[in-house]
Amino acid sequence: MKSKLYYVLYFLYAIVVAFVLYLNGVFTGEWSSLTNLVINVVFLVIIGIIFIISSVSFGRLNRITYELEDVAIRLQKEYKEAGGKNLWANYKDNGKAFEEKELQDAFNRYRLRVKKTRRGADASCDLGEYINEDLLDRAGMNFFNSGVSGTLTGLGILGTFLGLSMGLGAFSGDDIFTISDNVGSLLSGMKVAFHTSVYGILFSLVFNVAYRGIMADAYETLNEFLTVFRQTAQPVGLKDDENAATMLVYQAGMANSLKQMLELLKGNAMEQTAGVERIVNQFTTQMQSALDTDFKKLGSALKNAGESQTANAVNAAEMVEAVTALVEVNRNVQEALVRVMERQEAFAGQLEEQKKMLADTCSDMSDEISSQIYTFEQMRNLYEK
Repeated sequence: MKSKLYYVLYFLYAIVVAFVLYLNGVFTGEWSSLTNLVINVVFLVIIGIIFIISSVSFGRLNRITYELEDVAIRLQKEYKEAGGKNLWANYKDNGKAFEEKELQDAFNRYRLRVKKTRRGADASCDLGEYINEDLLDRAGMNFFNSGVSGTLTGLGILGTFLGLSMGLGAFSGDDIFTISDNVGSLLSGMKVAFHTSVYGILFSLVFNVAYRGIMADAYETLNEFLTVFRQTAQPVGLKDDENAATMLVYQAGMANSLKQMLELLKGNAMEQTAGVERIVNQFTTQMQSALDTDFKKLGSALKNAGESQTANAVNAAEMVEAVTALVEVNRNVQEALVRVMERQEAFAGQLEEQKKMLADTCSDMSDEISSQIYTFEQMRNLYEK
């Protein structure tokens, strides 16, 4: 029932078209405003084109939904007739399990995946990875239909502003008489705004309900189909005992192969070791017989070199001790210099203090002498008078 909801859009669209034409006087021959009629017709044509595109996608989605429902019923019937036996053997090579191309292509990809995963493996993929909600969304043009409701509302709002702009643009006057003469144009523009807003919002609400109902019905049918398929025709993996037996055979074969490889490696290693020992012994014997004298000279030279190294080591130790002593002396000199610098800094501070005290004393003596000279001048002036 839900899959037929979009038929309501046609019925509602016909009613709205007839109503708009009636309000604009098309049936009575009394056209109130040709501009209003043209604007409403343009808006209704745009909405009609949107409905046609959506109807095509809804029809394709409904065909897929109907086929999923029919296949689910057929699987249940065949499963019952087979006495509860898995039906995958009947469908694994069936290239015409579905009539709809989208479903058959998805099912073919699923069959190819199953063939690859079941070559000696116990894992099997799920049909829901191929026939799922994404397939229904593509068939139902979800990318387009999900925005139709907002588009219809936007068209209604656009008609509102367009009608108001027309009415206000034709409205003019400075006194009550001229204003009353232009009220008709203002009302005509408001009529366009009101009509487009009403049927834009109305179409938006009805389309949203129909679209959601159709998609919900398709999703529900898909879930039912997948449930039936998993119960009746889903390919099953190998049983646990078969898996265990296969693994044991495989492990036994691997163990046998590894044992043979180890035996080969062991024999080769023993032969190679014996050959190397013979080569080394023969080489040592020949070298010793041919270079006996030279080896003695080499031993003497190495002995002398060892004695020289010992003497050098003693000299190096003495040099290290001397350097250590020199470093100690240098450290003592540095400490002495640090103490001298500290004394000089302290002496410099004392000189600075004495300098300051001397400057203060000189300043006080200067002030005292100036005061006495001033007093002397005053007394001398008094005496002269």
